[in-house]
Amino acid sequence: MAEHEDSFEIDFWGNRTYSRKGKRGRPPFERTEENARKVSMLLAMGWNNARVARCIIDPRTGKHISEPTLKRYFRSELQERDFARDRLIARQLEVAAVAAFENGNVGAMRFFNQLVEKNDLMRAEDRIGRPDRPEGAKDEKLGKKETSARAAEEADALLMAELELEASGDKRH
Repeated sequence: MAEHEDSFEIDFWGNRTYSRKGKRGRPPFERTEENARKVSMLLAMGWNNARVARCIIDPRTGKHISEPTLKRYFRSELQERDFARDRLIARQLEVAAVAAFENGNVGAMRFFNQLVEKNDLMRAEDRIGRPDRPEGAKDEKLGKKETSARAAEEADALLMAELELEASGDKRH
């Protein structure tokens, strides 16, 4: 009796799929480093779990994985979601610095300078935008009614200032 052969095929997107001829059931998911890198990159871009799971293809079945499978096999990547973007930017800086300064790539030097300028701008915005804010303080979340009430107060204050300006006879606007 001949054994059933397992073979690999390439799907439309260039992913390897595993064909199980003659075997029953879906084979268990096998984590690959390529998929782990893809999950980390997508999380760095701010994708949610459902969207990431739809982009991870199990090479053995050719189908996307479910959210529970994503959570089971990529737990460490999911735990790093909050600082994945920082790690991505740090890696970009590292690669650009090596290409620019060790390999003398002029394009990489320009890209590195753009990353440094972007980083400096971000740091300056943080310093200017929140000068009295203590470290670790969270933004105040307002409900719909409170937001509307504050907007009305601001509009009322602007209207009163404009009326006072008109009453004083000053024609500056």
